[in-house]
Amino acid sequence: MGGCVSTSSKSTCSNKSNGDKFSPSCCDVGFLGQKCWKRTFSDHVIGLQHLPSIPNRIFMNGKSQTSCIFTQQGRKGINQDAMIVWEDFMSEDAIFCGVFDGHGPHGHLVARKVRDTLPLKLLSFLHSQQSRENGTGRTCRCCCFRGNSINLDEEFQKVCSAKEELNSLWKEAFLKSYKSMDKELRSHPNLDCFCSGSTAVTIVKQGSNLFMGYIGDSRAIMGSKDSSDSMVAVQLTIDLKPDLPREAERIKRCKGRVFALQDEPEVPRVWLPFDDAPGLAMARAFGDFCLKEYGVISTPEFSHRTLTKKDQFIVLASDGVWDVLSNEEVVEIVSSAPTRSSAARILVDSAAREWKLKYPTSKMDDCAVVCMFLDGKMDSESDYEDQCYSSATLQSNHSGNADESDDGQKSEPSLQRNFTVRSSEESDHYGRLPTEFEGNGEAAVAEDQNWLGLEGVTRVNSLVQLPRFSEERPTS
Repeated sequence: MGGCVSTSSKSTCSNKSNGDKFSPSCCDVGFLGQKCWKRTFSDHVIGLQHLPSIPNRIFMNGKSQTSCIFTQQGRKGINQDAMIVWEDFMSEDAIFCGVFDGHGPHGHLVARKVRDTLPLKLLSFLHSQQSRENGTGRTCRCCCFRGNSINLDEEFQKVCSAKEELNSLWKEAFLKSYKSMDKELRSHPNLDCFCSGSTAVTIVKQGSNLFMGYIGDSRAIMGSKDSSDSMVAVQLTIDLKPDLPREAERIKRCKGRVFALQDEPEVPRVWLPFDDAPGLAMARAFGDFCLKEYGVISTPEFSHRTLTKKDQFIVLASDGVWDVLSNEEVVEIVSSAPTRSSAARILVDSAAREWKLKYPTSKMDDCAVVCMFLDGKMDSESDYEDQCYSSATLQSNHSGNADESDDGQKSEPSLQRNFTVRSSEESDHYGRLPTEFEGNGEAAVAEDQNWLGLEGVTRVNSLVQLPRFSEERPTS
């Protein structure tokens, strides 16, 4: 049922050449040039059964020492979004954050399963890496350089090499964790993921390092100050939609089809080669095994960023927010919130308001938001006094109660402002797919790092319908 981690709570570090005792640990993935982590993992085995009792881990509406989170059910049925903030993740200055948007009949179960299990798999991989390095006798990468005489060129090369190794380690951690997560979903005895799945946008902040892994179209952005001290939005992830050139080319090579329906030409979807189903509105996801042979994958995109003092906060959100609010609007709403602990709730309420105003005939999608403030500070006011959360919100996150509420706060936004939302007609400059998408090899390698992914465009559902498999499938 998920990765287990059994570790010691202490780690020492020294120069191997001096013959001193050392214990390379998960400080190997720490912030270069600083002291070793004071502790690595918890002293006991971490498994799913222990999650309710882990401190500094929140997954329901509320706040932590550095972050606030909030979710609200849309009008499509049960809330299929999930979210998590796990502080002291691996170390005292490491934070794990994630938002997961489920789809399909069992999407809410998939999203919650990924929320609970994926961080444990990441921990498990890092612990196994620690064990391997203990066996090989490698020195701790986060140790400071020693010696009275230092060759600056040589030390600079060492630092650059260590940074490359650091990125390589974290990339491998995310890739293996996501792969193992999808494999577990495929073999799960009680969870049918054939036509159900989930997106994932996950980050780990440790010191000034930000490591990101993501699939699907949930998005992460950052609020940062420019040279004139004005707040600007920085998009951290790419919306992995089916019409992204390299995604479309991969799907086409695997015999899957990508096209948009006539009544929603701005929403490209993935279809089986032999039937007009299921119509998945993303190119990568956990689950969705009916499409895994036809180009939909669970391999995450990985990126690393070094944070600066100008970076203020990070927002992770499901597409229910991005469908109606732009990056700039989200940054403005969060930075203008009267209190930090209210930022996530106000952002969700603002998205709900925009759904009503801009798309009154459409069913509002579920919304989930994580707001993490990079200076590590949060308001002192309690959630109850400041936010008037529901009784489900006020429930202790560590009480051991496994029940989760699918109802969200539905109050009107307290931030009064005029929004400018891009309609589907105004989004033509992003380009629309023809009825049938035709990819090519050159498009697959096209530069797409600035891809914003149909920002501001609403869609009906992540999945149009369940597969109606024909009795006879074409033979290859």
